[in-house]
Amino acid sequence: MEIDVGEEIDGETARALATAVSEHLGRSVELVADGERVADAGEGDWNEAGTVMTDREQRLRDDIEGVLTGGPERGHGKIADLGKLFVRDRLEMVFDRIEYEDGTFARHSDDDDLAADGLLTGIGLIDGRRVAFTANDYTVKAGSLGQDGVEKVIRIEERAMELDIPMLRLIDSTGARLDATERDPGDTHMGRYHGGRMFYNQCRLSGQVPQIGVLYGPDIAGSAYTPVFCDFLIMVEGISGMAIASPRIVAAMTGEEVDMQSLGGPEVHATRSGSADLVVPDEQAAAETARDLLSYLPQNYTEKPPESTPVPPLKNPKGLDGVIPEAPNEAYDVHDSIDRLVDRESFFELKPRFAPELVTGLARIDGRPVGIVANQPNRISGAIFPDSADKGAGFVWTCDAFNIPLIYLCDTPGFMIGSQVEREGVLRKGRKFIYATANAQVPKFCVITRKAYGAGIYAMCGPAFGADATLALPSAEISVMGPDAAVHALFGEQIAELDGEAREQFVESAKEEFENYVDIEAQASNMEVDELLPAGDLRDQLRARLATFATKRRDERPRHHGTVLF
Repeated sequence: MEIDVGEEIDGETARALATAVSEHLGRSVELVADGERVADAGEGDWNEAGTVMTDREQRLRDDIEGVLTGGPERGHGKIADLGKLFVRDRLEMVFDRIEYEDGTFARHSDDDDLAADGLLTGIGLIDGRRVAFTANDYTVKAGSLGQDGVEKVIRIEERAMELDIPMLRLIDSTGARLDATERDPGDTHMGRYHGGRMFYNQCRLSGQVPQIGVLYGPDIAGSAYTPVFCDFLIMVEGISGMAIASPRIVAAMTGEEVDMQSLGGPEVHATRSGSADLVVPDEQAAAETARDLLSYLPQNYTEKPPESTPVPPLKNPKGLDGVIPEAPNEAYDVHDSIDRLVDRESFFELKPRFAPELVTGLARIDGRPVGIVANQPNRISGAIFPDSADKGAGFVWTCDAFNIPLIYLCDTPGFMIGSQVEREGVLRKGRKFIYATANAQVPKFCVITRKAYGAGIYAMCGPAFGADATLALPSAEISVMGPDAAVHALFGEQIAELDGEAREQFVESAKEEFENYVDIEAQASNMEVDELLPAGDLRDQLRARLATFATKRRDERPRHHGTVLF
């Protein structure tokens, strides 16, 4: 940087002034008086020639500064029109500091419009923790993936594997770059060490280190697998989307006319496909959410999740029993229970709009991260549907991968029945939930808050499924099926022969008789549960048991892996 001081000054004063200005600006400064250079300054000490930087180094720094500005002016205009931030502004919002980047000059020497080949990779710090990152630069050919950009992704994935540190992917890409050149032959996803290797590495990283994806734009075709292979995916409202083909290709190949938001926008993936864990309103919220999510996760599968300072719950734990109705099918919001058990404002719900009859999320109890799996009685009485089974299985498996203890709040009539759910695979998807619960080796605690009917208790970690404790509240009912179903199963023929008031009286009498067999105190006396306790004591019980089982060891299994996939 050149500054004209306009008049002669002595050398000592000039050097002092140049140094002060350089330190303030954080870059090299050259003072000029009457067209003559009088002093230079930059970071570091003066050398014998009285300057900090050679012309060669200055040229390189100027080239680097050019790369850091990203793509051409038209690219910056495009992100402004779309209401998006420049990728480096995103990185500043997410990270406390970027420690270093790799591949700054990828493609830059051949084409000034391809700064860093449109893909930034490196290592940054979040709350003192090292995190590897990839970030598409939408100002460079709409964030499309070129050969060198793919190479950069592959290398940083390998570094994350070697260093055992989380991967954060800031995704804003239209997919593979199709405009081939002599140096870049275009789509090379089939090569052994090209595009396909990115996804191979991402699969290999699964369960080794946490992978968080933030989606800022439409992500199309094969590259859309990058966000869905992440452990957690955050989508930004209004600007993000993902699909296996663009609306134009869909129309050409199938005749269906559809826009991007209807095809694969946040509403679709948050409520229908279940691919998005969270949808946030803007990029600031995306950065804050990614940082918050990381605070519940360890650096890798060998470490424990980070603990924080304990705080009391949002609501009084002693009021828990008053939240749970007497009638087994009366609706209530399980969030009212969760608010009485977890540390204040620590519940980080995941997939809240997908299969809401099952609530899943991360939280803290006495500062310790936990995973919450809870039936939602105000949604179809908390029955487990194919989608909620799929949701529960994935969440349990992820918690187990990263040493996050699990707390199940069971209040379910069991798996939903009927031809519709059978066609949707309630048995196939239901087995995934049961399988994940059975094989999870983190500390697991089942709390039967009210009804626990049928195979629902298997998925919700009942006594036979490896629970480190099965706790029951006074409102609990454990049975192979609910009273209505049981009465019709046992007395169906008699009921069919009755009409009117006689039928109603018989059914009610049979249900009352059935209730005698599901008395929770009798079941506790037979050790069907580990402990029957007042609801107001539940938080304290969970705190004590979490502390006790913090040293629980994992077992080696005599097999390669199970045969049920998630």
